[in-house]
Amino acid sequence: MMSYGQLFLVILPVFGLIALGAALRRTQLLSEAAEDSLFNLVVKVATPCLIFESVATNPALREPANLLLPPVLGFGLTMLSVGIGWYVARALGLTIGHGLRTFALAVGFTNYGYLPLPLLDAMFGPENRAMLLVHNVGVEAAIWTGGILVVSGASPRTGWRKLINAPIIALVVAVTANLTGAAGYVPGVVMTLVHALAVCAVPLGLLMTGVSIQPHLDDPKQLVDTRVTLTAWLLRLGVLPWVFLLAARYVPCADELKRVLVVQAAMPSAVISIIVARLYGGRPLVAVQIILGTTALALFTIPFWIRFGLAFAGLGGRM
Repeated sequence: MMSYGQLFLVILPVFGLIALGAALRRTQLLSEAAEDSLFNLVVKVATPCLIFESVATNPALREPANLLLPPVLGFGLTMLSVGIGWYVARALGLTIGHGLRTFALAVGFTNYGYLPLPLLDAMFGPENRAMLLVHNVGVEAAIWTGGILVVSGASPRTGWRKLINAPIIALVVAVTANLTGAAGYVPGVVMTLVHALAVCAVPLGLLMTGVSIQPHLDDPKQLVDTRVTLTAWLLRLGVLPWVFLLAARYVPCADELKRVLVVQAAMPSAVISIIVARLYGGRPLVAVQIILGTTALALFTIPFWIRFGLAFAGLGGRM
């Protein structure tokens, strides 16, 4: 098993790319006008290529259990975390219209994409990437149904329309190609092109995370609300990891899925919470406070939770 120091060195470049994205935005090397275009490039082009390359030829996904259980756990564990966040926010004295809904959302949703992807690759190899991507289908469903419902009270029907997007379409095509054997007939030149775009997805996604956060750094006084930040630290990085670790230990599933759950347990809050809060009448500043606070502290807590979680889930000797 990796030592704490080795794990810290694995995650350091990930956070370095986020910091670089913030610096590029701050110095206008990445302007506000370029932000939407780069975001579209990452989400609608590079990420679908990463999904297709990772899933289309992965033999583990030919097992029905590996296609059904990961998204079910992704959805269920995420919404359970949001529910716990809701009751903690009420105990904290937050109310609807004054941060309760956004607190529950931001604390409940872990970073499920551009942070865990490079960590899983570095620790276990790219074969675990496909399991994370299938698991993330459930997380996406939770964001655009339960997440919207929590923030705005909107009907879940509104959220399901958001699931028809480029990454989900790429996943459906990739799974179909895998199960039917059609992936073996894709010309080599096409797969070379897909690979070239796929390798851009994670670094660009991490850069865009920093770009998204940077505008909120201009007024440091607003970024820390002691009550919100400390509670988010305790909950997201202290209590809620157990939701995922208990599932990793006791739910009968493949080692690849257990590893995904352990890495998810260690993650800080997801940047997507800011977007959902903005679009559906939440309090974006509360989301920013939670995301910045948990992300900064997670640089030091991620190695602990991964090391401890692998041993707790019975995977200590398989890293």
